[in-house]
Amino acid sequence: MERVIAVIGPTAVGKTKVSIDLARKLNTEIISGDSMLVYQQMNIGTAKPDMAERRGVTHHLVDCLKPTEQFSVADFQQLAAQHITAINQQGKVPVLVGGTGLYVRALLEDYQFNSTAGSEKLRLKLENLADLYGNTYLHNKLAVKDPDTAARLHPNDRRRIIRALEVNELGGERISQAKNPQGLVYNAAVIALTLDRAALYRNINLRVDQMVTSGLVAEVDGLLKQGVSPECQAMKGIGYKEIVAYLQGDTDLAQAVENIKQATRNFAKRQLTWYRKMPYIQWFKVDEYIDYANLMESIYRYVAGKLGLK
Repeated sequence: MERVIAVIGPTAVGKTKVSIDLARKLNTEIISGDSMLVYQQMNIGTAKPDMAERRGVTHHLVDCLKPTEQFSVADFQQLAAQHITAINQQGKVPVLVGGTGLYVRALLEDYQFNSTAGSEKLRLKLENLADLYGNTYLHNKLAVKDPDTAARLHPNDRRRIIRALEVNELGGERISQAKNPQGLVYNAAVIALTLDRAALYRNINLRVDQMVTSGLVAEVDGLLKQGVSPECQAMKGIGYKEIVAYLQGDTDLAQAVENIKQATRNFAKRQLTWYRKMPYIQWFKVDEYIDYANLMESIYRYVAGKLGLK
């Protein structure tokens, strides 16, 4: 069975540094499990590690798409699996790192996704219905056709609701993912970093302030001027949609920044909720360790024992 190490946890908990240090110690490569790092020219708002931070460690699934392109969990699952195989064939154990819980779980548990092709005409029709009658109207429509999926999706999760209606109408399928009944399909050491909530929220607020200082507004403005539509999937990410609202005059900068902080804190809550459903995770509470070196020693000891590394 192929081996993989996964480093997960809420945003701003310190996954990037831990994963790079672990990869350097193991002389291996990193596979990004973040839905936003795939996009080129989107660096500040995604907290993408630059070349200096990567310290020579090869990163896969970073900077591989234009901001106008679509990227799905099924795309990630296929590409990440290919990288895991290739790295294992080199005699190395890759480090999967990211905060997109669905991506990580779909890969490790081998979620099976429906194959119904999309229809731009139907999608536009459903978008118009949502604009006219509200997102709840579409959610209620889905509840009639596929109550299980409707129960799983928030009424304002317009994109996934539309996709669920799309596959139901065009292919008679349900969008619900069927997991591999055998459990994990990899010999995996899955570690999750966590922090005291107050400390995590301080990290999030500080990171957002640093993003703004580092030029987030200019980054978003540049993308818009290049013709990247605010409706693109990439521009719907936290940090981007709020700055778009500011640049379009819908809010002032101070409010846009506060909206990013609040959205990021809410995202961190959802991440933790998602990860707690994964019983194979080994949790590491960062603030319970004497120092960073002690934390890394504990992580390495667990990983080495779990995967039989020397």
